[in-house]
Amino acid sequence: MAVEIMHAGATMVLRLSNGAVNALSVGNGFVEELTGLVRLAANDPICRTIVIAGAGRMFCGGADISDFDGDPAQIGKVRDLMAVIEACGKPVIMAIHGMALGGGLELAMAGHYRIAQAGSRLGLPEVTLGLLPGAGGTQRLPRLIGAGPALDMMLSGKPVTAERALKLGLVDQLVEGDVVEAAIAMAENAPPLRRSGALPVPADVADVVRQHRAKLRGGLSQAPAFILDCVAALSDDLAAGLVVEAALFGELLHADASRGLRHAFFGERTVARIPGLAADVRPRDVRRIGVVGGGLMGTGIALALLNAGLAVTMVELRADALAKAEATIRKTIQRDVEKGRIDQSVADARMAAFTAATALDALSDADLVIEAVFEEMGVKQQVFSALDAITRPDAILASNTSTLDVDAIAALTQNPSRVVGLHFFSPANIMRLLEVVRGKETAPDVLATAMTLAKRIGKVGVVSGVCDGFIGNRMFEEYLRQVYFMLEEGALPQQIDAAMERWGMAMGPCRTMDLAGQDIGWAIRKRRAAEQPDRPYSGVVDRICEQGRFGQKTGRGIYVYPDGRTAEIDPEITRLIEEYSAEIGLTRRAIGDEEIVSRCLLALINEAARIVGEGIAYRPVDVDMIYLHGYGFGRERGGPMFQADLMGLPVVLDQLHAFAAGRNGWAWTPAPLIEQLAARNGRFADLNI
Repeated sequence: MAVEIMHAGATMVLRLSNGAVNALSVGNGFVEELTGLVRLAANDPICRTIVIAGAGRMFCGGADISDFDGDPAQIGKVRDLMAVIEACGKPVIMAIHGMALGGGLELAMAGHYRIAQAGSRLGLPEVTLGLLPGAGGTQRLPRLIGAGPALDMMLSGKPVTAERALKLGLVDQLVEGDVVEAAIAMAENAPPLRRSGALPVPADVADVVRQHRAKLRGGLSQAPAFILDCVAALSDDLAAGLVVEAALFGELLHADASRGLRHAFFGERTVARIPGLAADVRPRDVRRIGVVGGGLMGTGIALALLNAGLAVTMVELRADALAKAEATIRKTIQRDVEKGRIDQSVADARMAAFTAATALDALSDADLVIEAVFEEMGVKQQVFSALDAITRPDAILASNTSTLDVDAIAALTQNPSRVVGLHFFSPANIMRLLEVVRGKETAPDVLATAMTLAKRIGKVGVVSGVCDGFIGNRMFEEYLRQVYFMLEEGALPQQIDAAMERWGMAMGPCRTMDLAGQDIGWAIRKRRAAEQPDRPYSGVVDRICEQGRFGQKTGRGIYVYPDGRTAEIDPEITRLIEEYSAEIGLTRRAIGDEEIVSRCLLALINEAARIVGEGIAYRPVDVDMIYLHGYGFGRERGGPMFQADLMGLPVVLDQLHAFAAGRNGWAWTPAPLIEQLAARNGRFADLNI
């Protein structure tokens, strides 16, 4: 049974025991089982009070999201459970520990009393999935804590502590010890029935809804607006409000935004699994980590490790650069104290775990060393040769290279099996993506250790095979190829950036390269010209780079930056682009936003399909998670491969053929995987195992 039953005198205790988070699963019969047991207790002449608690780490983590893709009627069974609990003629006390989130909090609010263990967290995060609380949350929470605090919780999706919940009136009692014992003690006093749905509607609902509606920002998801609609529907008739809530929940459930957000939710869990990894492979114990290089990337990596409680030794040969890195680390950690994120004792512990050194010998006892030096093969090979001689034979050696051949780097060591790529994204202490690059000889336990480290430091680790640019940058190169072709054909930078940002990218491609440094892309294009002469780029951005305009860091790039940060349109660049078009004999034409988005998105999809087909990425969803967490792809959009499935692969293939018939058609040769899947009307999602 997924519900454990215990009797304590006249109290029946129902303890949820359904997986790690006690999810309210309909598909496996759990919700129906719990509903039946509440009815059983309600009709039991010996039972006078019911206590519902959770087994394991938490009370209840919410609905089983996998149920959302099944029969819509399944959700109705969760609502029936809430109705049965609230209507029960005997007091139902909720004993909360760990977390009560989403449907778990809605379950708690359906009860007549709530007792929470200190340190517990309660919240309604449905908005982060493009949904609204669909089992009574929008109707019961405002009645319990007021319209303003309720909307703050539902629109942000952020949980509150049990201590805060007590002040708000969301819980009735806070206990330090055993919350079930406390609930049984309350039950012995036979408290009167107090139904949340029968509490009065807050008098300020209309004003509060109006104020929050004025603050709404645009976005693909309608969830925030629909949450406000639900709260606006509050009245003395609970049933009428629940009807509105259910209808709007159903509308959101089938919207592309929610589907994309749910894809992201599951994707983050899927990419943590390494296909083919033997069950007995265990990650190595990593406590002491070395970072070679005290530049921007090395400093960010050190911060990410220190913030996770790891000991870090940074080696930077230049004393002045090392001092600057240490000062930056200290300043950043202290800023977290000033902003209330950590207390001073935590900051002091993090700095105590940091060691600065100017010689590689300081890394002789490290469990893992991460190289973060200049992106040049000769430099990296020199570092790895030295590390191979200095470090313990069982120490893992990792390179932070963003494009270079990890196998070529590993070849300079006596044991290439201990070498792996750890491609952090800048700023490394903030960006959530970590591309874990498996070399041809990387040992399984080394790969498992890298993925475990990613999780420990709060990153989404995604495995990539070895190829130029790995997954993310290899795709980005094709994205930029189309952007630059469109510049010479008729579009302007600000138009392309605006179109992509409106569609859902955090930053347009031209602004992105200005921020990253136009000289980086220029260097890659020079290398590509020699390596791949049959795959040319537009030369328009090279003309900009030839003027020393490398982006934000030089104050001028595709845009100008008068204040050092804010991009402004430069008429000089408009003239340069138009003159370049004339120079190569192109008559500029109007390019609409639809074409911009289509070419940018299809370029990503087509190259991603090659990457998956070649086995560089394990699964299509791995590509999506890289783009969501490393490249500013809108989370509500789900990722390039998710978008391809929405379009339908036969449609994607037709569009690729159409572009292939036009200018620079060689760049649109369809990936074999797209052709194969389209022929059988398949989906990329079918490959996400």
